[in-house]
Amino acid sequence: MKAKLANSLRSDSQGVVPSHVAIIMDGNGRWARRRFLPRTAGHREGAKTVRRIAKACDERGVRVLTLFAFSSENWQRPAKEVHFLMDLFLSTLRAEIRRLQDNNMRLRFIGDRGGFSLELQTLMSEAETLTATNTGLLLVIAANYGGRWDITQAAKGLAKDALAGRVDPDAIGVEQFHRYLSLHDLPEPDLFIRTGGEQRISNFMLWQLAYTELHFTDQLWPDYDVHSLEVAFSDFATRQRRFGRTGEQVEGFEKDADEGA
Repeated sequence: MKAKLANSLRSDSQGVVPSHVAIIMDGNGRWARRRFLPRTAGHREGAKTVRRIAKACDERGVRVLTLFAFSSENWQRPAKEVHFLMDLFLSTLRAEIRRLQDNNMRLRFIGDRGGFSLELQTLMSEAETLTATNTGLLLVIAANYGGRWDITQAAKGLAKDALAGRVDPDAIGVEQFHRYLSLHDLPEPDLFIRTGGEQRISNFMLWQLAYTELHFTDQLWPDYDVHSLEVAFSDFATRQRRFGRTGEQVEGFEKDADEGA
């Protein structure tokens, strides 16, 4: 646990930087409505914010940025808006692949791709392959994703392996189950940010957010900027992450780490 905790964070001149940041990008529609614009204008502006925040995270040493782009529940939105979002997803991905490559960033998608067009699925796979060997920020896009879906898919995979005799049911525990989840190979998020004023996680990474620090802001996603991100990081740096231990135990570990440095 000590090694995992020590390796999950980075430090810079301004303090502790989370290794993995997860964001629900909320408020595009309200941003547009306040300006008497169609909701589509808010989504376009929100796409620009993604580029800005990804660049800022990369520059500050964040290793993984996971963005909730389209939930499994978003299909319930008006058909016209869903159609626009799919077109925006496709056009933005086409435009950003080269930019990601030039900036040494990797791209990964999580979620049920079967709900997307074949054209979009193909482009998603091509983008992942093209950027796979890059060594900078890993940008994870959760699309047609839900935390309950993630857990259900993991349970199905584990059940199939158990029936096939590849897994001993009596040996199944937290770590065994975790291997079947999306992003099982990455550290769990250190910091969760939600814009738009809502204070809930809305079926996003339910398993992975168990010990994540939560930060909520009233800012709408298109207005979210580098200063906003730094405010969230500063807030995160003040948190004492105990993972079930006492504050005294954590302080003792930090002292030991400093002395061993």
